[in-house]
Formats: sequence, C-alpha cells, structure tokens
Amino acid sequence: MKEKLKNIKDKYDSLTEQLSDPDVHRDLQKMKELGKERAKLEPIVTKYTELLKIEDNITQAEEMLESGDAEMKEMAEAELDEMKPLREKLTDEIKLLIVPKDPNDTKDIYLEIRAGTGGDEAGLFANDLYRMYQKYSERMGWSFVTVDYNETNPGVLKEAIIEVSGEEVYGKMKFESGVHRVQRVPATETQGRVHTSAASVAVLSQTGVGDIEIGEKDLKIDTYRSQGAGGQHVNTSDSAVRITHLPTGTVVTCQNERSQLKNRHSAMKILASRLQEMEQRKAAELESATRKLQVGSGDRSAKIRTYNFPQGRITDHRIGLTLYKLDFIMDGNLNELIDALILEDKAEKLKNGDL
Repeated sequence: MKEKLKNIKDKYDSLTEQLSDPDVHRDLQKMKELGKERAKLEPIVTKYTELLKIEDNITQAEEMLESGDAEMKEMAEAELDEMKPLREKLTDEIKLLIVPKDPNDTKDIYLEIRAGTGGDEAGLFANDLYRMYQKYSERMGWSFVTVDYNETNPGVLKEAIIEVSGEEVYGKMKFESGVHRVQRVPATETQGRVHTSAASVAVLSQTGVGDIEIGEKDLKIDTYRSQGAGGQHVNTSDSAVRITHLPTGTVVTCQNERSQLKNRHSAMKILASRLQEMEQRKAAELESATRKLQVGSGDRSAKIRTYNFPQGRITDHRIGLTLYKLDFIMDGNLNELIDALILEDKAEKLKNGDL
C-alpha cells in the first residue's frame, strides 16, 4: 500500500506542477481535465500527508523510550497511546479511499421499475418508487427522462423505464437493483390489515449500441400506437416500437418520442444496455457467488429492502440498516442509505484484498 500511496502523491505533485504552467492556462479544456484529476487524488494525498506526520511522531516517541530518562519515557508512552490509534484509523480511511472504482460508476443509467406481486397495491408502490427516484434525481441535479411508462390504472404503474444522466449516476444508483417490498394498509382495505406487496428495480449502466454486437437477424421489430402517460399525442401514428432480441427473449418497448425512428434508437440503446448487463452479471456470478451485496452482480431477484409504512421504518437487508424516517426517504432523501451501501461495498472489497 505504501508504494501505491507514494505513486499517488507523485502523480498529485506532477498535476500540481502542470497546473502552474502558463501554457496549460491557455488551454482551458486541458486545465479543466487536469484540475478534475487532481481533485480526485486530493483527499487521498491529504490523508497520506497526515499519516506520514503521525508515523514521524511515533518514530520520535519510540526513540524517546530508549533515552533512559523516566520522565521522557512517560511522555513517550502517552504520545504512543494517542498516536497509534490515530495511525490505525487513518490507515483504514486511506484503504477505503484507494479501493479501485467501478469503471461504470461515471456512466449514465437506465432505471427500470416494475410492479411485482400484490395487484394494484404493487403498482401503486412502484409508482411511489418512481416518484422517490425522480425527487432524488432532482436533489442530485441529474436529468430524469421517462422513456417508457405503462399504467394499468391511473397511478398504478405496471412498468417504467427512465434515462437518468448526470455525475456519478451509476456509482450512486447501482445498489438499488433488486426487489423492494412494501408493508402497508391499502386505501381499499376496510379491515385495516397490513398487506405486503413488491416492486422490482433494475439499474443498467448505459451502453452504446456500437459497444456490443447485435445482429439484425436476431431482432424482431414491431410498431404500434403509443398509449398511456407520455403518449397522449398518440393514436395518430404507429410511433411506438417493440424490439425483441430473439436469442435471449429480451423485449424492449419505447413510446416516449413522437418519431418512430427516435423510439427505435432509444429502444436499441436500452437493449444494448440490457445485453451488456447480462454479460456482466454472468462474469460477476462466476467471480463471486457469495458476495453480500448481490446487486454488485446484478441480482434482481433478491429482496433488498422493506418499506414498512405503519412503523415509518425502512430496512436494507443486505447491510442490516434500519432507519425510522420512511417519509423523509420517500421524499427523495436517499443519501444516508446509498452512502452506507457504498461504504459496505468498499469495506467488502478491502476485505477481499481489492487494492
């Protein structure tokens, strides 16, 4: 780790030097890129500098222990008692900072939400999740564009596909994949009984159509008239598109745009992202079948979270985190949950020696 930290410090110093070069200041794009790269390294270098100071203090204190002076020895022991826990804490913090990032973390995503078991209540909950992620995206300054939205009844969502773009979208959202379970009393329940239903969420990092091979002969493309939210202009032309990838049986629909050509382009992008995710999931499952954060391998079947409305409680089952602030979270305040999942993922990688 020390060699890695030294290399990071050398890289940081080199970037600092380049940013002081007048020629770089004349190239705004280059200056921006160098500044961004340096900013990413700065938290690590700051902690590393602190660590070097503490290690220097520890070395001096250990030398004082050998002085033979009783008072100096007592001071040295007190210094070591204070410095050694700080060194351990800083070392752990630095390890978390230098865990390699997922190369997909900076990518935009397709967010897919589908009602699961539980009839209309599942569809109402799926719609609640849709609004929760919409509000979270607004808070994060992300773009949230609905590509496809199908209701069975007003406010009862069957499925939705949303394109979310912005800074570190996949890195923040990837742990939302899986089954979300809700426990609450439906509006139609006259006996006041709590019902359990579910919705599934999938988070796909966006993949360019040219990044994965898709043969035309493997595709079945249908067009039809749009309907439902986002398609009220509809019923005028067959602008909606359904693409079936025959080898995998994957079906993608898109009706957000008025143009059939644009809908087809969007559907192909979603299809490419789904096929890429399938490949990544297979590879991840081979690599680690027992990983706690199964979403890391794209497992959509695992129950990841329970939303208990009578108790105002939300529990993430992967990390055993329970928060009694359900309304706050449903209003798009997801950072506490998401940050805890990111930290757990880093700690797990660290435990597995992924430095």
